[in-house]
Amino acid sequence: MQTTVFEQVNETVYHEALQNGLQVYLVPKQGFSKTYAVFTTRYGSIDSHFRTRSGEEINVPDGIAHFLEHKMFEKKDRDVMHEFSKNGASCNAFTSFNRTAYLFSCTDKLDDNLNLLLDYVQDPYFTDASVEKEKGIIGQEITMYDDNPDWKVYMNLLKAMYQKYPINIEIAGTIETISHITKEYLYQCYETFYHPANMLLLVVGSFEPEAIMKLIRENQGAKEFPPAPQITRVFPEEPSAPAEAKVEAFLTVGLPKCMIGIKEKENGLTKEALLKRELTTKLVLDIAFGTSSAVYERLYDSELITESFDFDYSSEQDYAYTIIGGDTPDPERLVETIKAEIEQLKQNGIAQDDFERAKRKKIGNFLRSLNSVEFIANQFTSFKFNGNDLFSVVPTLESITREDVEKRLKEHFLIEQMAVSIVRSASPQE
Repeated sequence: MQTTVFEQVNETVYHEALQNGLQVYLVPKQGFSKTYAVFTTRYGSIDSHFRTRSGEEINVPDGIAHFLEHKMFEKKDRDVMHEFSKNGASCNAFTSFNRTAYLFSCTDKLDDNLNLLLDYVQDPYFTDASVEKEKGIIGQEITMYDDNPDWKVYMNLLKAMYQKYPINIEIAGTIETISHITKEYLYQCYETFYHPANMLLLVVGSFEPEAIMKLIRENQGAKEFPPAPQITRVFPEEPSAPAEAKVEAFLTVGLPKCMIGIKEKENGLTKEALLKRELTTKLVLDIAFGTSSAVYERLYDSELITESFDFDYSSEQDYAYTIIGGDTPDPERLVETIKAEIEQLKQNGIAQDDFERAKRKKIGNFLRSLNSVEFIANQFTSFKFNGNDLFSVVPTLESITREDVEKRLKEHFLIEQMAVSIVRSASPQE
């Protein structure tokens, strides 16, 4: 078992790659009462076109990764959620664009819960009848998302930004696409993406690392797995320009919802370069639109934005984008104002004081976040899948200069890379 000490943030990470390929990370947090375990496969909604173990290239129905996540809880003769509940644990799962995670939190019986997590995720059980039954349940979930204005404005923005890359497809699919899912498709996806060599197990909280690693080794050593398949994903080439400049939808909302997206022009960064780009972009956003910025004050005082105004930058190796927006009485004016403020900031440049304040704030917020095992559990795996360490955020932030931020402002915040999504109540005829 390899031990890495991150002295700056006073964290220690224990790591071992098991014989079956499973990557195990343990982050002990003495003094905490709650422990989290997250078992994640590098498989999400965008992975619908790939080669199977036999080498066959197939397209599976959109939404199947999310569907598979639902079905993993169903077993022939046991109720997984009831077993976690009996052990005093709370369990959950989620599917994102590029990963599916199964997790639990508990304050007692960690050994039992950890064995339960590993066993149920590594024991698929699908039948024709249960697959058909699940289509009705997930169909209701899809309908609920279709009527959710916040989800609608977000997904429409991704569809406006991305022409071909499957991030523009709903994670849960549509009622039509999931109607084509069969148990055979589910087993093909499971056998391709749920091999331990494609997965990562993280345990964070109060425990003895040697004892927990021994338990995990014994659990995995008692099971047989076929050789790890070579995973080949097939993605379309994505043009750098957005698909559409503006998308509108109409749902019942109090105030219109408006999001401005800025699509990353070039991708392909990995590891430290990817992390530095992400943190530098977030510094630009905080300097330009944070609650202590002059822009935020002007927008708020003019009642063009509300407390819902927010921004973020999502960054992966194959895609990345900025989102800025919230509720507003005048979406068109907000869009033009944001564009003008960005151009003004490019002309004026970033003041050293604003840069230093934003960097100190980011470092402080991150250090406070490490007091939460939930935060570590939620963030650690995505950093690892991108070849980074969560606990390397502080030194990376410290390495960023004002010149880096100025350069990033001019490189990423481009008018031609922008798309806008609006959800409002009134239809165009009203």
